[in-house]
Amino acid sequence: MTSHQILNFADHAALRVRADAAAELGDGVMSCLVVPAEFRRLACEYPVLFRYDGEARAFSALALFGFEAGENLYLDEAHWDASCRPFAMAVQPFLVGRPRDGQGPAQVHIDMAHPRVTQAGSEGVRLFDDAGQPSPYLEEVAGMLGALDEGYQASGEFYAALDRHDLLEPFSMDVSLDNGASHRLVGYHLVNEERLRALDPAALAELHSAGQLEPIYMSLTSLGNLGKLVRRKNRRTNG
Repeated sequence: MTSHQILNFADHAALRVRADAAAELGDGVMSCLVVPAEFRRLACEYPVLFRYDGEARAFSALALFGFEAGENLYLDEAHWDASCRPFAMAVQPFLVGRPRDGQGPAQVHIDMAHPRVTQAGSEGVRLFDDAGQPSPYLEEVAGMLGALDEGYQASGEFYAALDRHDLLEPFSMDVSLDNGASHRLVGYHLVNEERLRALDPAALAELHSAGQLEPIYMSLTSLGNLGKLVRRKNRRTNG
């Protein structure tokens, strides 16, 4: 269950939010949605793969954290072991909301039912100071929400370009661990490098001018993290 409310000082002055990392706080997930605008930032840490939603008939991108449901190999006790986190993870329990009629600016909403929200005691980070101004933490979150929302709004054109040039292909991977166990990644897609290299100069120029060529290459760069993720899994399994 969720309980979304428009965040404001009058109703939420005493709220605090736990900003640490823990499975019980929502971090125990195998992957999360990411937007093309953050591929460059994430490519140094996470494999970025694509997934097709047959019902919505649309692609989306995921940052991969593990090989099993509920497994986050970047989660180390109360610490997120990476230099950055995807926006969708870092902004919890906040989200972008809009007026019912769809008109007007986006609003910062908070999920009051989220385990990160604390309503009593001193556990967590303050959202507002005594004068009712947003705390530095809330201002940082608002910036990430804005970037996430803007990136999501722009992602449709990115996936349309991938489809127009037929650049995505199905991907699967067998993961063999040191202890003899194995896992299989299925249901994902990645960029076909041969098709990308075969694009004519006009198509490449089109992708570049639209800001779409960089995230394509960043998604390919991120695939080097698959091997690192396997090593994380081996350390976790052997440890």
